[in-house]
Amino acid sequence: MHNGAILRNPATPFALRDEARIRSAGLCRDPYDYAFVDQAISPRFKDEVLADAPRIPDPGSYGLPSLRYGARFGEAVDDLLSPCFRRLVEEKFDTDQSAYPHTDSRHKIITVLLGFSAEWSYERGRQRVLRSADRKDVAFEFAPEFGRIPMFRVCDHSWHGFLPQKGQRMSLQLCFVDSESNVRRQINILEPTRHEFSLHT
Repeated sequence: MHNGAILRNPATPFALRDEARIRSAGLCRDPYDYAFVDQAISPRFKDEVLADAPRIPDPGSYGLPSLRYGARFGEAVDDLLSPCFRRLVEEKFDTDQSAYPHTDSRHKIITVLLGFSAEWSYERGRQRVLRSADRKDVAFEFAPEFGRIPMFRVCDHSWHGFLPQKGQRMSLQLCFVDSESNVRRQINILEPTRHEFSLHT
């Protein structure tokens, strides 16, 4: 069982992620900078990756180092934390993230979400890119299903969310922040990365 992820050599290809699809996803400028990848991981990997996902009994967000999960899910995490993925994010947003750690804090620069919901058949509960703090003021929305990736540049109007809906919503969140000191301040350790697995029902 895994309890963390290892960064691979920058030249190492992804284990599961579809680099071509991520690279080709367009950057939208309205209402803020965001991109959406419909199949960042091929559906053919769905069953085996979800079978290896963490078992979380209660809704909430959990740091991956505190969870146990199998090898296939670990490969999906490794892909997300790889230098190769970081370069794709840099290209997409025309920015250099090499000096920045990954974490989740108020000093976010770019946020990346990876969906792990097996399916989402509900009309409500779809992830929304919003034009304002009003969750009904929608610019774009999608079902939070396996392999889908939204990523966006964090700013004072990067509103996003969803309407409440009973159902198992799972996602992995990765954020780039502006300094290593903010990682240390938040998680009180010297690890350069932090990533969270979220379960909402």
